[in-house]
Amino acid sequence: MKAVILLAGWGSRLRPHSYSKPKSLIPVAGKPVLGHLLDGLAELHLTETIFIVGRMGEQIQQYVTQAYPQMRARYIEQTEMKGQAHAISLAREYIDQPVLTIFGDTLWEADLTRLAQIQSDGLLFVKEVDDPRRFGVAMIKDGFVTRLVEKPTTLESKLAIVGVYYFRNWQAILRAIDQLIARDIKLKGEFYLADAMQLMVDAGARLEVETIPVWEDCGTREAILKTNRYLLNQRGYARRIEGSVILPPVFISDSAQIKNSIIGPYVSVSEGAVIENSILRDCIISENAQIENRMMEQSLIGKDAHVSGTFQRMNVGDSSEIDAGNNGTWEL
Repeated sequence: MKAVILLAGWGSRLRPHSYSKPKSLIPVAGKPVLGHLLDGLAELHLTETIFIVGRMGEQIQQYVTQAYPQMRARYIEQTEMKGQAHAISLAREYIDQPVLTIFGDTLWEADLTRLAQIQSDGLLFVKEVDDPRRFGVAMIKDGFVTRLVEKPTTLESKLAIVGVYYFRNWQAILRAIDQLIARDIKLKGEFYLADAMQLMVDAGARLEVETIPVWEDCGTREAILKTNRYLLNQRGYARRIEGSVILPPVFISDSAQIKNSIIGPYVSVSEGAVIENSILRDCIISENAQIENRMMEQSLIGKDAHVSGTFQRMNVGDSSEIDAGNNGTWEL
């Protein structure tokens, strides 16, 4: 089995952070979103992982090469943002066996070992949601897909497609994508994978569905923080830091410096960050950021940013500097 991971999106909902790094490299609970995703694929023993990247794709390649040196990886650039199906079409010459296709801005939990037992044309992972109108949804009968709708306007189905698809019949999905593009079937200027799968179904393909218990989006600031909270609840730890109070669950890199501060709950602090005289909760602090004399919550602070001042909600990109005035230091 091969995997195709779609990572080329602009990440406009995560600006300013996505101006300087792909959104899949934003840290969550101690490692980039992409790292958590790749860890979840380790049990599959993939023959090749194909990364569809956009601008700054070299950062993804550098991260994967350093963090997963044994992975057999291929990188293909999508220079035009024409949608998910178009992105997969760019890898068609390398797809020669069953393929797992994954959207790179979501994290999920599923038993992927089940894929080896699939006898139909493929399987879609879904999760029931309250409001499916910003997702693709699946209509099913007797366990198989009858219809797929991208961003529905009704609540006819609440089974949102989570962005993880297994195509045992890889030839059929490639034919459907070719047909989709040839017929110029678009939504808001993009070729959607849900529409290609509908063409598959219309041609007689049988696609199963499986409902999963956990699906965490990583496409917005609010979603990233929610995912951080979830992962910290699952894997977070607390360590004693002299002169500071640590309220679990948190992740604090061994190379981070915490001085005279209260950290947590739900705070992730990356490598080289320095936090002094501050109170932080529900925050993600990226590499080498400096926080001084601050009270913050529900905040993302980018790499090399320097923030000092008073209590606010922050969304500060890489290499930024904010000084709201020094109100003096305080002691625990």
